[in-house]
Amino acid sequence: MKQLLLVFIGGGFGSVLRHLLGKYLNSYETGIPYGTLVANIIGSLLIGLILGFAAKNNALSQNHTLLLATGFCGGFTTFSAFAYENHVFLKAGDFMSFAIYTIASFVLGFLAVFLGMFLVK
Repeated sequence: MKQLLLVFIGGGFGSVLRHLLGKYLNSYETGIPYGTLVANIIGSLLIGLILGFAAKNNALSQNHTLLLATGFCGGFTTFSAFAYENHVFLKAGDFMSFAIYTIASFVLGFLAVFLGMFLVK
């Protein structure tokens, strides 16, 4: 039960922070979801740092990992918003924004995880 509570608390904080990023960074004039992109890239970097640090130093307990990686990063990053925003691009026929956003999200997300793991080595 304690582990579920840790995931719940971390996820709540992550979700609120993601909401705030979207509120202030998403461009409603151009339709470009900068907030979601930033949340997913920062979240990828954080999970790389957290799990890399946990693996290297064995300094984080399972509870810390659940709170930070599963909870916070899970709540902070969002595949569902990413998928919906791409749906909006495709529905509008904006194939260029769809391609750029999708490729940037995947490439930058993977690079951020690798960077996080590298930085803690």
